[in-house]
This record gives sequence, structure tokens and C-alpha cells, in this order.
Amino acid sequence: MLVLFVFGTGLLAGLLGSLTGLGGGVVLTPLMVLFLGVPVEYALGTSLISTIATSSGSASAYVKDKLSNMRIGIALEVGTTAGAITGSLLLYTVERLNLLYLISIIFGAVLIFSTIPNFIRMRDDAPGNLQLDSFARKLKLTGSYYDEALKKDVPYVGRRYPFGILGMYIAGLMSGLLGIGSGAFKVLAMDFVMGLPFKISTATSNFMIGVTAATSSGLYWSLGFIQPILVASAIPGVLIGSLIGTRYLNKIVSRRLRQLFTIVLLVLGVQLILKGLGVLP
Repeated sequence: MLVLFVFGTGLLAGLLGSLTGLGGGVVLTPLMVLFLGVPVEYALGTSLISTIATSSGSASAYVKDKLSNMRIGIALEVGTTAGAITGSLLLYTVERLNLLYLISIIFGAVLIFSTIPNFIRMRDDAPGNLQLDSFARKLKLTGSYYDEALKKDVPYVGRRYPFGILGMYIAGLMSGLLGIGSGAFKVLAMDFVMGLPFKISTATSNFMIGVTAATSSGLYWSLGFIQPILVASAIPGVLIGSLIGTRYLNKIVSRRLRQLFTIVLLVLGVQLILKGLGVLP
């Protein structure tokens, strides 16, 4: 029964992860903690490894459809990798101090905070400012894609690269500390800070999260936070869910994806804060 529930949870996590760029860990971790009673450190380790499966399942499809911008992803990955190492080392300190309950509260606060920029750009289906700054020009952070929902080509420019790198470092820090692919911060950094279309941010985040999660997973394994049975149960569901999600991302208007993104973050954020405070079992 546990194996089937984890599989189903992974399926939902993979589907939502591929549609929103969150990587699945943001869904898998709270569901395992809240409904299965899995200790938070083991849920974090499982979701971290499952995030790699989400990335593997969706990234190739998004690259093929020209939704993942590999140049932008590679240019930003250095920030997430550095942050992931920092976060994983910080987790070791937190675990030794027996403060792991704080992870649930921090995780929940991060999710709720992540919804604020989404409300600001809720109605934006395509970027309005296509002016290149010096970094966008030198690094060629530009591109275009065909939006099946809008039935037109959408050009875009990735601006404010230094602030994007800072956002990616924070994303990596959250990945190492919270055991997620940190897709929420990646999407926010690309969408809100750099001005990329939501679909490009989502698809590129799916491409990047696997690298970030792989950086953190080695340290989680050394700390004993990865349970093979939970991982083996979750990965097939996550992989299938992510492949299903790739079929529909480009067919849904961006504001609907933003609404889905926002609802998932708010609900799970509140639940995790209550869990950390001891209100929920």
C-alpha cells in the first residue's frame, strides 16, 4: 500500500512539476510528510532524487519543442550549483543541532513568498520589453518559440543577468537546504527578474533542476537521508507524470499555468508551516 501511494504521489508530483517548472519535489515532499508520516529528512532525500527523474523526463521533450533555452540555462547554472553546495552543507549543521522541524516552516514560507511576483504578472502571456541590455547582447540571451495556445511566434530577451544569477544562487541554496530542485525560485528568477515568458522559464527550469538536484543528492546520500525503497517507489510515477505534462504545457495559456503554480504553492506552503508549528500531525 505504501509503495502504491508513493507511486501515485510521484505521478501527481511529476505532472505538476513539468507544468510549473517546480521539479516535483515541491509537491512530493509535503505529501509524503503530511499524509504518509515520512520523516522530513527522508522525504527531502526522496524528492531530491525524484527531481532528477522529472528533469530527465521533461527536459528532452522541451528541448525538442524549443521551449527550453539551453544557452540561458547553462549561463545560469553556475549560480544554482554554488548555492546547492552551500545549502547542503548548511543542512548538515541544522541536522546536528536537531532543528529539522524548522525545515518545514522555512519550506512553507518560501512557497508562499514565491507567489507574490506571480500575482503581478498573472495576465502576461508574452513579454512586453524586448530591449537588449549589455549582458543579453554579449551572452546572446535571446530566442523565440511558437506558442500553440496563442497561435503565434513569441520572441523574448533574458535581461538583468546578474540579478538572475543571484536568484539562481538562492534557488540552489533552497535546493540543498530543502531537498527540492528549487524550481520555484528558478522560475521566478527567469520570469519575474529576467523577463522571460512563463513557458520558457518553466521549460528551462525543468532542464536545470536535474543538475542542481544531482549536486545536492551526493551530500544527502552521505548524511543517510535517502531511502532506496521510497525512491524506487516514487521515481516511476514522477517520470510518467512528467512525460504527460510535457504534452500539454505549450497548449495552455500562460495565465492558467500561473494560476496552477500559485494555487499549488499557497496550499502546500500553509500546510507545511502548520506542520512545522505542530498544528498538524
